[in-house]
Amino acid sequence: MKFEVKTQKDDLSKSSISLFLSFSLLSIIIILANFSIKLGIISRHYEINYLCKCLIIERSSINFKKLSKITKLSSKQKMIDLCREIIK
Repeated sequence: MKFEVKTQKDDLSKSSISLFLSFSLLSIIIILANFSIKLGIISRHYEINYLCKCLIIERSSINFKKLSKITKLSSKQKMIDLCREIIK
């Protein structure tokens, strides 16, 4: 008759692998979230730059509304000053 004795090496190995996988998954999620936030900031910057160029060329109310929504500025003069500073 043979008796098998289970050791704790298998349990330790499985728990360390699951801990490593969960840590890796959490790290990937954090990196992707950070990446998406940075892309949002870059996109917003280029959109403000584009709208300022459009506003300098043609001062239409649509451009003012879009720029006001992005920058949260209410005064047209402040938006024009911002655009002049960005275009420089």
